[in-house]
Amino acid sequence: MNKKYLELTKLIRSKQNDHEILKCLSNYHENDIADMLTVMTPKERKRIYTLLGPQKIAEIFAYLDEPQIYFSELSVKDAAKVVSLMDSDDAVDVLETLDDKKKYEIVENLDKAAIKDVKMLLSYDDDEIGSCMTTNYICIPKGLSVRQAMSELVRQAGTNDNISTIYVLDESLKFAGAIDLKDLIIAREHDVLDDIIVHSYPSVTDHEKIDECMEKIMDYSEDSIPVLSQDGHMLGVITSEDIVEMVDNEMGEDYAKLAGLTAEEDLKETTAQSMKKRLPWLIILLFLGMLVSSVVGVFEHVVAVLPIVICFQSLVLDMAGNVGTQSLAVTIRVLMDETLTGKQKLFLLIKEMKIGLLNGGILGIMALALLGIYIHLFKGYTWSGAFGISGCVGISLLVAMVISSLVGTVIPMFFHKIKIDPAVASGPLITTVNDLVAVVTYYGLAFLLLIM
Repeated sequence: MNKKYLELTKLIRSKQNDHEILKCLSNYHENDIADMLTVMTPKERKRIYTLLGPQKIAEIFAYLDEPQIYFSELSVKDAAKVVSLMDSDDAVDVLETLDDKKKYEIVENLDKAAIKDVKMLLSYDDDEIGSCMTTNYICIPKGLSVRQAMSELVRQAGTNDNISTIYVLDESLKFAGAIDLKDLIIAREHDVLDDIIVHSYPSVTDHEKIDECMEKIMDYSEDSIPVLSQDGHMLGVITSEDIVEMVDNEMGEDYAKLAGLTAEEDLKETTAQSMKKRLPWLIILLFLGMLVSSVVGVFEHVVAVLPIVICFQSLVLDMAGNVGTQSLAVTIRVLMDETLTGKQKLFLLIKEMKIGLLNGGILGIMALALLGIYIHLFKGYTWSGAFGISGCVGISLLVAMVISSLVGTVIPMFFHKIKIDPAVASGPLITTVNDLVAVVTYYGLAFLLLIM
């Protein structure tokens, strides 16, 4: 455990008075205190809850990985106070971890403003931008003077701490632009406020899919982006912290999809739930694997004549699989751009095959030289026989890597075209198809070059 956590835990367990403990806690970030809570006893945590109060506890609980454990140590009324004081998006994230009974009891005891915000966020699907936004932001009406705008900022900053960007609403309460805090601070009293409003400030709508607009949000590198209704009214903002969390979630989900899973697994899932995600793809791969095995059986006579060729089968299969996976990852990343033209897709295909050809050529030459020497020195073959076998491996690597690059690019493009998520459908399929290609190439060349 971190030394500072040990020091703090030791202080809590000492006979220091409440004032000394509070003074020590004030020197720690909320995330550090959240980590510290995980190693405390329930009795020690309850003392901390009492000392810090609902506002500070709300800030700390936003950093907890499993907040349901700690909410169970609070009464319903105290839990409701903590949730009411959280940012709306953090409050929703916390409520989603609780069982239905506890969640209902807490929601029923939230203050009016918190109930409105929480219910609004809960109304969105998990894959919609609206589910990730927060209502913690500053907005002012259009037409104020610089002095009035600054006064309004100071007034709202008491309850909303996302103040780096101030949002402007027109007479009909629709989004009209944004002001950077720095520009407002350096503006002179006689300046016209409209001159420092960015009217073309980027925005997203509440029902947009997260994976469809995430790149657009990241391109602007703003501290926060407004979330609007279909008719232009401002509902909330997506903060930079939300963007980091969304990217992390999407990367985790995409990584799971590449393994043939339908969602990212975690420790909270039951064995049955994890099996349900994995088993369908494994059944499909079982049948495809049987096909690969039957193809190997076709070349049984090659193995009978030259048993050594089976030693290098896994080398060719593994390299083909690696190349296919690389092309798949690049293609899925490129396909996130919905504006991609047919010409650009063709360019990507040619580029991936060219890379496969060049890399395959280099690796093929290395395999030819190194394996030829190895087979001659350690397997007792003549130089011509050794380099004949290693040449077969080298050429197989070259051909398999070019075809694997083609397969790893074309298959995700095909699934994307027919509106099937390429990350879900492509990963396991490409691996098995590349195995099939590599087996046919390797044993086919061995038969043609070494036996016929």
